[in-house]
Amino acid sequence: MPLNKSLRDEEKERINAILKKLVELLYVPDFEKTTIDEQLKSLGLTTEILLTSSGTDLIAHLGKLNFDWENTEKFADYLINLAEKLPAEKANLIEKALLIYNYIQSESKTFSFEIFGKISSIK
Repeated sequence: MPLNKSLRDEEKERINAILKKLVELLYVPDFEKTTIDEQLKSLGLTTEILLTSSGTDLIAHLGKLNFDWENTEKFADYLINLAEKLPAEKANLIEKALLIYNYIQSESKTFSFEIFGKISSIK
């Protein structure tokens, strides 16, 4: 069921706040996956789900949560930052972020030089 403008704005702000907190947690000196998992739970995710699900499944999940293009891009940015903290999973997370960036470029019907630059820099 589509959200009306007011609910859509509230949902966007809620998602925005969660993504901001997730990024902040990556810069805490004593980085712990359990702390991140607490925030990811509000999105119906865990680090384990991020690592084991396919990029297509992640995109579908974000769609179910009513992520707009901006927040979807921020989520892909988050995956890139998380990849730096989890070197063993770096290739996996970067591949998923790349898939999400490409999805945004093709499905949003708008070309973004910024996303194009991000795609180029991680290839």
